[in-house]
Amino acid sequence: MHRQEGIFARDGLELARSTLSEWHIMLAALAAPLIEAMKADAFLSPYLCTDATGVLVQAPERCKNGHFWVLVAPDKHVLFEFSQSHDSDATAKLLEGYRGYLVADAHIVYDHLYRGGQIIEVGCWAHCRRYFFKALASDPDRAKVALAYLAALFKIERAIANETRKKKEATRDKKSRPIVRDFFAWCRAEQDLVLDDSPMDTAIGYALNQQKALERFLEDGRLPMTNNISERNLRKEAVGRKNWLFVGSEDGATANTTFISLIASCELHGIEPWRYLRDLFYLLPDWPKSRVLELAPAYFEQTLQQEEAKRRLDENPLRRALLAFAR
Repeated sequence: MHRQEGIFARDGLELARSTLSEWHIMLAALAAPLIEAMKADAFLSPYLCTDATGVLVQAPERCKNGHFWVLVAPDKHVLFEFSQSHDSDATAKLLEGYRGYLVADAHIVYDHLYRGGQIIEVGCWAHCRRYFFKALASDPDRAKVALAYLAALFKIERAIANETRKKKEATRDKKSRPIVRDFFAWCRAEQDLVLDDSPMDTAIGYALNQQKALERFLEDGRLPMTNNISERNLRKEAVGRKNWLFVGSEDGATANTTFISLIASCELHGIEPWRYLRDLFYLLPDWPKSRVLELAPAYFEQTLQQEEAKRRLDENPLRRALLAFAR
């Protein structure tokens, strides 16, 4: 907002930052039913990927801590939400009503979700691999053995990335399962031989504590080996945070997550986000609420083929003027 205020002023248009912020909050409220519909649709996916990062929220005297969460339904939606805390209550609200597999790190805030069996934990082999990379400096011989096992698993996954579910399951059962079995057998054999509290002790302890969750990708060909997709999308907030440092309020944080959800979902589907947001806000105010999901990036290109959508866009005078100016 600070940069945009200066850019507009340079062109002779005095727009206060508070005005720009209020516009964003109003548009976020308009888009709220769409975000809710996208989340409900995401919950129908067989698995979700999630992660979180901290954010500062402006407050008198000193900024407060808050958190951005990301939920990814691969091939469908990327959704962000804000919470004041990073605890079990936040994850319970984030995933309320969800039933299925959850790909996440091993943080304690997720543990309560798995107790009823309605949400099933899927571990991340990329997290596991990082611990062994950290052990390379202090215990290179053991670390290289562990990383060789993991490299073999990742090589198999790259080879079958575009295969069908059944093909993935067959290949994983034949090739990956023996490697996973040998890796955990090696971990158990080395567990009592490493120094307590050393990086290698931490790496082996993490792998064995997460064994069941890490093995889960072998059960279903749809499941990924890693949580990398949520981490990549969370970088949008992490990189942005270096520029804007904090959000102005909790309402501002909600507006932030609304727009980043739409932009990240556009990227997922190869849609240019400025064009999408422009046409979305032309269509959204009068679009039937029962069909609001049609305006999600996942379905937007199909929606634009509808005569109703074409007519509404063609009839919008502001859009016609904007396109004429662009030409």
